Amino acid sequence: MPPRYRSNFRGVRHAYVPNGAARGRASSSNLDVLSLLFPGAEFILHTSLSDHYNSVVKNEIMIFNQLICGDAVTEMSKLPDACVDLLIADPPYNLGKDYGNNLDRKAWAEYETFTRNWLGQAVRLLKPTGSLYVFMGVRFISRLFGLLEEELGLNFNGWITWHYTQGMGRKSGFSPRHEDILYFTRSEQFTFNLDAVRIPQKYYRERNNMAGANPGDVWTFSHVHYCSAERLPHPTQKPEALLERIINASSNPGDLVLDPFVGSGTTCRVAQVLGRAWLGIDLNPEYIIMSQQRLDAPFDGFDSLDPRARRTPKDLPGVKSGPMTLATDSGVVRGT
Repeated sequence: MPPRYRSNFRGVRHAYVPNGAARGRASSSNLDVLSLLFPGAEFILHTSLSDHYNSVVKNEIMIFNQLICGDAVTEMSKLPDACVDLLIADPPYNLGKDYGNNLDRKAWAEYETFTRNWLGQAVRLLKPTGSLYVFMGVRFISRLFGLLEEELGLNFNGWITWHYTQGMGRKSGFSPRHEDILYFTRSEQFTFNLDAVRIPQKYYRERNNMAGANPGDVWTFSHVHYCSAERLPHPTQKPEALLERIINASSNPGDLVLDPFVGSGTTCRVAQVLGRAWLGIDLNPEYIIMSQQRLDAPFDGFDSLDPRARRTPKDLPGVKSGPMTLATDSGVVRGT
């Protein structure tokens, strides 16, 4: 694992890295200089062969725990190969949403080119043991699957359905109440921490692992409602517990998590709370400011919860059967 460096200075937790500053030659002396230039920044040192003939080793420095304002493909192209443990992407779905300084409406051929370009960078950045999660809407999900498996040669590991109960209603068709998340890995060797994401079993059975059940691939998390105190001015804000599950499952403390479409900052905030290193990129400077403010705010709990997370298994030995009480993010629900 590459060695990591943390500045002794704590005056600034987040620093902007000028164009090209993260690609300089590394040594103990220029690490000290960078610590002075970027107080409080953290550094990860990568080594790679730069000259096959004389075996000269080149060192590259990449500053992380940063928000970067810029185009996703352009900014990802500046990062070194195989540096990311977990990449979580929630790109525009090409449904015409207003993202402030850009409108999510392209011809589908143009949108496919855009997708292919950022995915190419994503694959380059993933470590051999890295994982990729991509949120996507129904109109492009099948094509995205083909790009990931057939063109890019990634290892398919799951198709997750995120189910929610609120949303726009339709009068001549079924109201949409889910989004899809494709889960691929760079290879067949990858991180997956099942114990970190188990949920209580529904029933006590001797054959069941009573440490908890696998949460499956259909996840119920409520939207961050527009009237919620946690809601930020972003059209596609995701619930924190959704990202908590992904990050806990597919990374370890200290691993690097990258979000190339950072939006309201949910991925970076959850990664920060869970002790991961993180990088976030967004084209809109207002979203960068909003995400920075969120990262700087004190943590007082995640904004959502899987309603299964606090259930008590039925039929526990010595426990009288009766109605269950579930604590959910919207209150207490009683049932049988």
